[in-house]
This record gives sequence, C-alpha cells and structure tokens, in this order.
Amino acid sequence: MKEHSLITIIIATYNRAHLILDTLKTIREQTYGLWECLIIDDGGTDNTNEVITPFLNNDNRFKYLKRKDNYKKGLCGCRNYGLDIAKGDFIIFFDDDDIIHPKNLEISFSLLNKSEFDFCHYQKHSFINEIPVFETKKTETIGYINQTNIEDIVTNKIGLASCTVLWRKSCFNSVRFNENLHYAEEWECYIKIISKNFKGLIINNILYFNRKHANSNTGEFWNKNPKRIASKKEANYLVLKNLKEMRLLSTSIMKFIINNSINLRDKSFYDKLIIECDLSFKQKMFFDSKYYLFPLWKLKKSINKK
Repeated sequence: MKEHSLITIIIATYNRAHLILDTLKTIREQTYGLWECLIIDDGGTDNTNEVITPFLNNDNRFKYLKRKDNYKKGLCGCRNYGLDIAKGDFIIFFDDDDIIHPKNLEISFSLLNKSEFDFCHYQKHSFINEIPVFETKKTETIGYINQTNIEDIVTNKIGLASCTVLWRKSCFNSVRFNENLHYAEEWECYIKIISKNFKGLIINNILYFNRKHANSNTGEFWNKNPKRIASKKEANYLVLKNLKEMRLLSTSIMKFIINNSINLRDKSFYDKLIIECDLSFKQKMFFDSKYYLFPLWKLKKSINKK
C-alpha cells in the first residue's frame, strides 16, 4: 500500500453560502493533507462562488465546478459527476452544511491503507447551532461489514450514513448513485456496493458532525415532503430488487421493506413490492391483513399513549 495516497472529497452544494464556510474550514484543517476537494454546485442562485473564492485562491486543493448538464439535477448527479472526474485512490463524501473532525482523513485512511478492507465506517454526532468540541480517543475496530450482515445495513442497525465512510475508489468502478432518487440515495447505493461483496470495518471514533435543520433532506422527509417520500419508496423497491437478483434477499429483509411500505400507506407501492417478492398465498394474506389493519393498530397505539 502507498504510505500517502490522494483522497478525493466530493461536496454537492446548493444555496448554502451561509453555511459552507464552516465545512470548508474543517476540511482545510485536516491533519492528513493529500486531498482534493471537489465542490460541485447544483445550479444554486446565491453567492456561494463569491463566498468560497478565498479558499479557491489560497488553496488549490479546493476546486469549484458547476454540475454538467448530462447529470441530472440533485445530490446524486453532483456526486456522480465528482466520481467521474475524481483523481484520488480513495473517495469520501461530505455535505455542505456539516463539520468534519480534523483527524477524519488521518484516522480513517491510516486504518484502511494498511488493511485489505475496501471501506472504513466511522461514527457521527448531530448538532444544531453550536460548533461541536472535537475529541480524539483511542481508535478501536468495533465491527465488520460484508454480504453476511447486509441485513444490518438495510434495517439501519448499522447506520452507514452518506458522509461516514472512506471508500477505496474501486468500490465505485461499476456503481453510481441513482440520479432519480432525492432521498435515501446513499442507502440504496451503499447496499448495492456491499452486495457485490466489498468489505468494510467499523471504528468507534466520532469523526463527523451533521447539522440538524428543517431544510435538510432528512428534515424535509420527516415533514412529509412529497419528493423525499417518493424517493424513499423507490429506494426501498430498488434495494429489494437488487438483493433479490443477488440472491441476498432474506425473509427478514423482505419483511422490513414490506413493513416500510405499510407505514407509508401507498397501496400501489405496497402492491408493487408484493409482486416483486413472489409471495405465497399465505404470506400475501398475512401482509394484506397487516396493511388493512394498520390504521386500527395506529389508533390503538395513540390511545394507549394518552
């Protein structure tokens, strides 16, 4: 392994001039310095370019680009553009409103570079306004990820978030983000990578801090934004279909995804999943009863809370 390798950081940005400087400052302060940072603008209308110009002028590792028209508008199109022009041997995605621990690249790269693993997953912590205090504790490997525990990724028992992984570039040789998705896109993409038997390790360090606010994609999903909800449904279908094709669709995964559709209360989406699962008559009757009785169960649960 190379003692030093170029890491490509990919940041998709859209109208975040008021927040992106905090992110770029923590990238500039990384203790591992061999990186390029591709800032891909998704067609924003604010003064992001003007705000980040000092970074571009003072550090040529930062590069500001506009998303090409042959990539669809959105986070996935920006990331795919970044992947296609990345020069690094390793890839990492950061969001334009978050904070990165100064030893993020140093710790994750040092572990990955001296191992046979394909990616390193670290921990994150949420914050609202106040910039978090950085702490560094002894690094410990606390788990491993491969095809055998893909169920833990699907069910979010292992929270493989979009910005908590350093990847070898080879993981993306035949994989890209689905540009029709606008929520749960990393969940769908990363499961696709792991289904190809790429292997990762999990470490205990908190190396990323995600900012919580209503205008984030996750905030919009929980506020029932129709575009985010539609994307969540499609991501569930794509994951189920991919795992079925790869012969990795366990009964537990199938139940989890079907139950997601029941919670989302979209009969056409539910029917689409049921057809894809090739269920027996008995299994279909079981899930149909759950679908139709769900409102009564929810009402009972609400009453019991009072």
